[in-house]
Order: sequence, then C-alpha cells, then structure tokens
Amino acid sequence: HFYPGTTILSFGTAGCNLGCKFCQNWNISKARTQDRLTKNALPKQIALDAKSHGCSSVAFTYNDPVIFAEYAIDTAIECKKLGLHTVAVSAGYITELAREDFFSVMSAANIDLKGFSEKFYKQYSMAHLKPVLETLKYLVNKTKVWLEITNLVIPNVNDSTKEIDLMTRWIRDHLGTEIPLHFSAFHPDFKMTDTPPTPPETLTKAREIALANGLHYVYTGNVHDPAGSSTYCPNCKKLLLERNWYELGQSYIKDGKCQYCNYKISGYFAVLS
Repeated sequence: HFYPGTTILSFGTAGCNLGCKFCQNWNISKARTQDRLTKNALPKQIALDAKSHGCSSVAFTYNDPVIFAEYAIDTAIECKKLGLHTVAVSAGYITELAREDFFSVMSAANIDLKGFSEKFYKQYSMAHLKPVLETLKYLVNKTKVWLEITNLVIPNVNDSTKEIDLMTRWIRDHLGTEIPLHFSAFHPDFKMTDTPPTPPETLTKAREIALANGLHYVYTGNVHDPAGSSTYCPNCKKLLLERNWYELGQSYIKDGKCQYCNYKISGYFAVLS
C-alpha cells in the first residue's frame, strides 16, 4: 500500500541481530565477510543512484537494517534531500532509544512479525516477542511511518489456527484494522531444510481468519495467488488493484478512494502513467 507500481532501489549489507533457523536470506544475513564498501556505497551516492534510475524510494532490506542503523540513517537523510521515500524492512527487534532515531528518518516500514509466542521467538529466532510488539505499537502510536506487517507461515511451527487467530486479534486491538498484513510462504532453507514448503491453502486459511477478525487488507505472498494478493475495497468488496506476482492490473483507486463507493483506502497510491 506504499506507492505500488513505482520503482524502488533495494539494498542491504550483511549480518543480523536475530538467529532465525528458518532464515530465507541466510546467505546474506549470516555472511561473515562481505565485499569492501567503496565510494559507490556512500550514503549520498546511493541516493543519487536511486534518483538517476527513476526510483521514488530506497528500501533498506535483505538483512535487518537496524544492525547498520547509523549508515541507514545517513543514507535516509541523503534520500530525503532528493525527495525520495525511505523504507525499512525489519524484524523490529531494536531498543527504545535506537528505535526513535532509526524510524525518525523512515517513510514506511514492513515489520516481520515472525510468530506470536515467546516460545517461538526463543526457540526459532533466538530473540523475544515483546520488543517486536513494542516496536509495532510505537510505529502506530508515536510516528507517521506507514506500517505493514509480514508473517512467514511455517508448517507445523507457527501455522496453527489458534496462533493466527490470537495474532490477528492482537493486531486489530492494538494497531487497528487498517494495517496491511502479509502471510508469506516458507520455503525450506538454512537450518530447516527438512520442513516442507507452506501449502497455499494454509495461507488462504490464515487470510480468511484475519479478515474474519476485522482486518481490512490481508494478503498472501510467495505463492501464485492473484485473488489473495490483490486489493479489495473493505466497504463494497470490489476489486481495486489486481496483482499477479509483481504485475499490477488497472487501479480503481483514485485520490486514495475506491472509485465505486468513495471509501477511503489506507495507504499511499501514486498516479501511474
């Protein structure tokens, strides 16, 4: 819901502050060495390159940007000078003081809510759930950062109906109904190569639970599911923006509203030629 259809420059470094056994980017996040940064990776140069390639935003992603927070902040400042938006893709596992500095220069954030129990976070991510929930509440209540949430659904680990129900009710009660939620398919990787991929029907069921609990914008990801990845009006239920993998269909959102019933659609939507 953050300028869909526009071009974004994505980049990251190496390393992570979590120890997820299921990491889908482990060759980056667990890297012990990386190419030496050159003048091409200076904050100002990244912003200039994004601008010259027609990007409207720069995303800090692939590995968690909170571990290179100072570098990300400096880069975000240079991006803002050129009128570029900044996006953080993060697990939200960050201390209170650092959180304030880091998100003060971000336009949008996609936070990975990896599960919804302390047991899951300790066993599978070597972390804790509470700091992530605090980050989510902070972003909604204390900032103007556009927020979306991604949940990687892992078979027989965090895919129970009970856990999905509890998580989506918590999002509704503490963050509101307007936060887009993405249920993403797991593929066997890193230390969980014996775990099977997420069946598409599991994602569909999770989406149905979230919608039944009152969330307005719920999506499936990492699977081919045009119906589950498209945007619908919460009021009249009409299709507003069709997605087929990374291809966008015609948009029926005008001036941030449904063209059929004039309902306000949460997010930022560019006028695409």
